[in-house]
Amino acid sequence: MTTLTTQAAPQALFERSIDVLACPYCGAGVRYDGEKIHCQDCEKSFPVDSGIPQLFAPHDPAQQKGDVTEIVKAFYEENPFPNYDDIDSEQTLMEKAGKGVFARLLDEQIPQGALVLEVGCGTGQLTNFLGMRYNRRVFGSDMCLHSLRLANGFRQRCKIKNAGFAQMNLFRPAFKPAVFDLVVSNGVLHHTADPLGAFQSIARLVKPNGIIIIGLYNKIGRLTTDFKRFLFRASADKLSFLDAHMRNKNYNQDRKRAWFFDQYKHPHESKHTYSELLNWYESNGFEYLSSIPKIDPGPFTDEEKLFVPHDKGTKLTRWLTEMEMLLTGGADGALFIMIGRKSRKAEPTA
Repeated sequence: MTTLTTQAAPQALFERSIDVLACPYCGAGVRYDGEKIHCQDCEKSFPVDSGIPQLFAPHDPAQQKGDVTEIVKAFYEENPFPNYDDIDSEQTLMEKAGKGVFARLLDEQIPQGALVLEVGCGTGQLTNFLGMRYNRRVFGSDMCLHSLRLANGFRQRCKIKNAGFAQMNLFRPAFKPAVFDLVVSNGVLHHTADPLGAFQSIARLVKPNGIIIIGLYNKIGRLTTDFKRFLFRASADKLSFLDAHMRNKNYNQDRKRAWFFDQYKHPHESKHTYSELLNWYESNGFEYLSSIPKIDPGPFTDEEKLFVPHDKGTKLTRWLTEMEMLLTGGADGALFIMIGRKSRKAEPTA
């Protein structure tokens, strides 16, 4: 006699990793009852939207109006970035990510069994890409629920088991301190009112000997973007063709719009230098490992070792790297990336 059994649906990543989640209000551990997430201390409850825990907590609930976080959150709710233009499967996402040397090297060099967090994941393309590996767990967090729904929708369609998403304010993390092997936040902190405070907030989530990766707009390299923004504003956007992305025939209109609004219509951004970010790292117990573009001599190659210490250069060589970014037209918005390793006894001091 044959009997039929129904197989239980696989647990979402946050269910399998509930021990690393924390209440964004008091920092205590949480539990999940199948419908909501509950703080074990202050007894606050948080809904779960289609598998996305809504763990966003404002800086100050009494003063939300005019807060930069709320302004930026509203911007991305209307203009999610990036979109899933022409990405409809794991294969097409892998092909797109593979064309970017950084994403491919990151995927290849993350240690086995790593617990990873992407802070400000947007629509979650990097989180989903990294989560395709069976031997790691990758969380993507963002304050914009619209973007997270796009991210989680793709994850569900492609059945990516080792990626998961959570709505979170990076100033009030919904994860316990020192639990992640790798925390990456690329193109995010410069859209906050306090980039250093934001860095320190997410740096606490990194394990001793773990890795942090931060991408920021460069103060010198982004002068090209600033000039284009002025021209676009003065011409009522009639000169938008001056941006190479807007002339790319492989982009559809949604992708062009997403890029244009993120680069030229954003309500808040700051710009930073290599030396400034290096000071953040060293003041908060992180050893400099590498950067993109590189500070040390030689080109960045497709065999680069991201997590091996490189020469951090001098103020002059770091400035020369920034000048090169400017002279090459501020490619990709003049974003630069720095990678660091947390000391085994690191404590924030800055």
